[in-house]
Amino acid sequence: MVPRSGLAAVSEALLAMNRRLEVRDVLQTIVASARDLLDAEYAALGVPDDHGGFAQFVVAGVSEEEWKAIGPLPRQHGILAAMLHDATPQRLADVRKDPRFGGWPAAHPKMADFLGMPIADGEEVLGALFLANKRCAPGARKEHRPASQERACAFTGDDEELLRLLAQHAAIALTNARLYERSRELTIAEERTRIGHELHDAVAQKLFSLRLTAQAATALVDRDPERAKAELHEVARLSGEAADELRAAVVELRPAALDDDGLVATLRTQAQVLDRAHSAGVDFECDGVRALPAAQEEALLRVAQEALHNALRHADASQVRVALVRRGPSVVLTVSDDGTGFDPGAVRSAGRHLGLVSMRDRASGVGGTLTVQSEPGKGTVVEMEVPGG
Repeated sequence: MVPRSGLAAVSEALLAMNRRLEVRDVLQTIVASARDLLDAEYAALGVPDDHGGFAQFVVAGVSEEEWKAIGPLPRQHGILAAMLHDATPQRLADVRKDPRFGGWPAAHPKMADFLGMPIADGEEVLGALFLANKRCAPGARKEHRPASQERACAFTGDDEELLRLLAQHAAIALTNARLYERSRELTIAEERTRIGHELHDAVAQKLFSLRLTAQAATALVDRDPERAKAELHEVARLSGEAADELRAAVVELRPAALDDDGLVATLRTQAQVLDRAHSAGVDFECDGVRALPAAQEEALLRVAQEALHNALRHADASQVRVALVRRGPSVVLTVSDDGTGFDPGAVRSAGRHLGLVSMRDRASGVGGTLTVQSEPGKGTVVEMEVPGG
């Protein structure tokens, strides 16, 4: 049975994700929540860099003086590397006896029992969350051992499942932090406003639902453990949906880099990112198109992003294809999917309707045209044609 205090800590983590945007604050909240949730002496969360180390590493249970004495950030080796590279949980009775253990700096606190959990968004490992030295519950002290050798009770399988749940929230928090950092790069006020509305609509309600569901589980845990367990499964499901919403928004916020890379390279990169981030396959092909006027390139990119957004978030597509080809004197962008499709003449969904209006406005703004072909059960084809450069 999950203790009431544990569910309250999960709820507090959700609240923290909803009201804090600075990366360091979010990471520290996750670590503190994990430590309290599982009653561990130490907790830490490492976010890897691209050079074999950690870009950020936050701890709980270690004083500032102790942390300074330990020295530089740890590298990705031993148990930490296993979590980052293989995305596998690690539950050990004594981490020092594991063959992968590589020792600690002299000032490092002594740790024995260890529970580590990768923080993953799909197949991408965002970080490693671990706890050490679980405290014994009252009355669990082993009297035959000297107090100086007293070791915390070992982490259990239930502890591992609870940490897995918290790691799902940590993935949302880290994705949200990335989203916030990238949003600060935007320089156009209109784009800021549009993305802000999208984030609120797509994510805020999910986080609110997560909070309410966790609170419901807290209320049920004593009198109806089975229903409380069902509520926790619902928390996990909502967490996954919120992560999907955030991932889609993060992709849209990526700087287009049109000035540096041009439309073709930017579209290719966008397709590759989406292909990795979603279960659907996303392909890109280009034939005979090079540089276009800046206004046309921006309009084509934004229409492609909107069409991809619709295909991946609304159409339940398994395959999406993006093509940019020269057709006589014109350049044609096509985004096609094999999803559920819809009736373009009967669209009443505000999100989808406004998306179509926005795409048509962008096309006409650069002297182009936009056509949408779709019907229920037969996928969708969005085509934008502009005069060739």
